[in-house]
Amino acid sequence: MNKHHVCGHDDVAAPDLYDGKNKIVLVFQGGGALGAYQAGVYQALHEAGVDPDWVIGTSIGAINASIIVGNAPELRIQRLQDFWNRVAHSPAYDLAFAAASAFGNALPNWTTVNMGVQGFFKPNPLAFLGQQIRLAPEAAGYYSTMPLRRTLEELVDFSRMGHEGPRLTVGAANVRTAQMRYFDSRNEALDVGHIMASGALPPAFPAVRINGELYWDGGILSNTPVEAVFDDFPRRSSIIFAVHVWNPDGPEPDSIMQVMNRQKDLQYSSRAATHIRRQAELHRMRHTISELVGLLPPDVLQRPEVQELASQGCLTRMHVVRLLAPQINGEDHLKDIDFSRSGIKARWEAGYRDAQRALAVQPWRADVDPREGFYLHEGLTGGDAAGLAMDLSRTLGETVET
Repeated sequence: MNKHHVCGHDDVAAPDLYDGKNKIVLVFQGGGALGAYQAGVYQALHEAGVDPDWVIGTSIGAINASIIVGNAPELRIQRLQDFWNRVAHSPAYDLAFAAASAFGNALPNWTTVNMGVQGFFKPNPLAFLGQQIRLAPEAAGYYSTMPLRRTLEELVDFSRMGHEGPRLTVGAANVRTAQMRYFDSRNEALDVGHIMASGALPPAFPAVRINGELYWDGGILSNTPVEAVFDDFPRRSSIIFAVHVWNPDGPEPDSIMQVMNRQKDLQYSSRAATHIRRQAELHRMRHTISELVGLLPPDVLQRPEVQELASQGCLTRMHVVRLLAPQINGEDHLKDIDFSRSGIKARWEAGYRDAQRALAVQPWRADVDPREGFYLHEGLTGGDAAGLAMDLSRTLGETVET
């Protein structure tokens, strides 16, 4: 049977989150403390009965993803809360931060840099003796992440992965080859080392060795790992919640502080628009191939060259729901190390609200052009719920109305 018959279908009915016909995928960016937004998104989905088939993450996204996949559904929210409560600065610090509010986020950020984050990372004294000090490759970082290893071992049941519940994929960067590597529970047994590798952001955190190779944070090469979904085979129609914590759009900065903040947003939003443009074009091409192949007579379909062409066709449909974390008042270029309880709470609640809004609107059920195959749903986050369209204006120069 040809691949194009296996990978897709021509069902024009609006997709549903609960009918089992569409793969439900969560994609989490890396972003340190900003990842609390992802936990809020998952809580809203969980409460609505949306059970993902596949969770993909990089860095803090990989940590959140492992907690979701590595626990039974009824335990996931509690385990996420346990993690974020564990890594949050103590309530006493929040009182001190409030008293020093005139200095903005300087005090909580100073606390993180100088003291680390409980349950996550702690200073590595040897690294602070000088940049030329020779350390072991797995110890060459300003902080030790052994606290994170212990936290994950307590909160995540790695024996579930690949056997029960959703599929898990985490991205890491090979230090030696500069190649992105996706570790996938469908293909191999994942353990705490794979999650640690995905979050090993240098020079803060040391590399992690897996099967003889050193790996750093996947966000160095691809902080928005949506390509793992789009390149998956066999292809299947999907509703993808792409949860972004770095804003790809923003005003022109006019101060050094704003420049540093905007630079980070650009760096870690990770060419998401480029990936989307490419996938929109590919899906349109696959649909066109499938339609053309369907017009050919049976004798022509048997030719090897036609079979090869037909294998490139596909009628799957990808609905990408992009949820974008809002800017919290007073945040700066160090927002990803804001582990204050108030900051974590604000981001978690924002994610919860935004996901609830997306679930209420259900943009994936709107009428669409069946020839496209790829639909981007934006404008669902923050206070603006008016832009509830599948807007491809940034990718193909046209807008699909809802």
